[in-house]
Amino acid sequence: MFRKLSIAALTLTVSATSSMAATNISWWHGMGGANADVINEISKRFNESQQSCALTPVSKGSYEEALASGIAAFRSGEQPNILQVFDAGAATIINAKGATVPAEDLINNAGYKFDREAFIEGVRYFYAAPDGKFVGMPFNSSAPIMYINTEALKKAGVEAPKTWEEFETVAPKLKEAGYIPLTASQLTWQFTENFFSRQNIQFATNNNGYDSVQDTKLNVTDPNLIMMFEKLKDWADKGYFGFYGAGWADNQKPFDEGKVAFWIGSSGSFGGLQKTAKMEFSADFLPYWKAVDGAGTNTFIGGAALFAMAGKPDAENKCVADFFQFLTSPEVQKYYHQATGYVAITKAAYELAKSEGYYEKTPVAEVGIKQLMLQSGDWSKGYRLGFYPQIRTIMEREYNRIFAGETTVKQAFETVEKEGNDLLTRFAKTAN
Repeated sequence: MFRKLSIAALTLTVSATSSMAATNISWWHGMGGANADVINEISKRFNESQQSCALTPVSKGSYEEALASGIAAFRSGEQPNILQVFDAGAATIINAKGATVPAEDLINNAGYKFDREAFIEGVRYFYAAPDGKFVGMPFNSSAPIMYINTEALKKAGVEAPKTWEEFETVAPKLKEAGYIPLTASQLTWQFTENFFSRQNIQFATNNNGYDSVQDTKLNVTDPNLIMMFEKLKDWADKGYFGFYGAGWADNQKPFDEGKVAFWIGSSGSFGGLQKTAKMEFSADFLPYWKAVDGAGTNTFIGGAALFAMAGKPDAENKCVADFFQFLTSPEVQKYYHQATGYVAITKAAYELAKSEGYYEKTPVAEVGIKQLMLQSGDWSKGYRLGFYPQIRTIMEREYNRIFAGETTVKQAFETVEKEGNDLLTRFAKTAN
């Protein structure tokens, strides 16, 4: 038997039911293993911190797969609320008309005060608009740094180089002591993109692609970059540099095994290295060429950011803003930094970890942050280039050919520039 409710009682019942029903939001990401576990833990902590929103993280495979899934879902109207997009895919998502809501707008519209200056220098610009507005929310951020086999340095009687000129003086002694002086993972990020940043040289026209996608051209035939790779090839021929192809782990493994003195890797690799390295290690900044005028500026971040997808109800957008606030709080950033090895993206989180003595116990964890906080230059803030994952593939192909002796450095970069510029022209047509 049903009984009639008064209007007042009915209103109270609906109100109570509504207050108990959390707004569901989804987060698609491209991380697996231990990093996915940390994402799940952060989501759990957010859900437990309040009752209005319920966040569900979903792994979509790799970075590339997450981006492809997110774009396809947007076109069919089934996009998630939050999409993780890696550095090379930033131009794709930002230039997809109407696909995202700038993170800064979302946060301000939710009633929060957004402070760009709260983020450390090398993090602040990469996913931002030319005027500085945050489009994506930086998430898993890292810097290319130099890991140091301390046993190798002691055996050879040398110190870690600050510049590449210094590396050339210590490399022969390290080789004589039985070590490969240098290896590096992902030459695209470390010795191309961040070469331009560390030396403060323009990478591409149109303000490194930030100002416009139209008529943007690469600058990879810059004489300084040609010089860097001619040095790498010469070092490889002399046994000073070990090149093991495009595979990240293939170039890290010899360092793990204690065969290499210096490995250029990611600051985010710190946690894993603690488990895999068979010797004591430390770290320092990515070296630069002292002879290059203006060199020594900061590097920019690698990794990925979180983008708020457009076309969602206000209540869901408010929950995304709530989550971004939660995610960038000092306590959560400190947890993520220490659990993964990625840098803390805000100054407050860095200072919190510092105040608790974290870097006294683990000084390597501070190197990437300090490098990102170095003085910035006109060209040290990053790039915004379309079809860039494909351009990286061209670079990797040509790098393999350089070290195999199949082409000269100059010819290789002329090829990269031509094929890369063709891709940028194609991308500009899709962005119209």
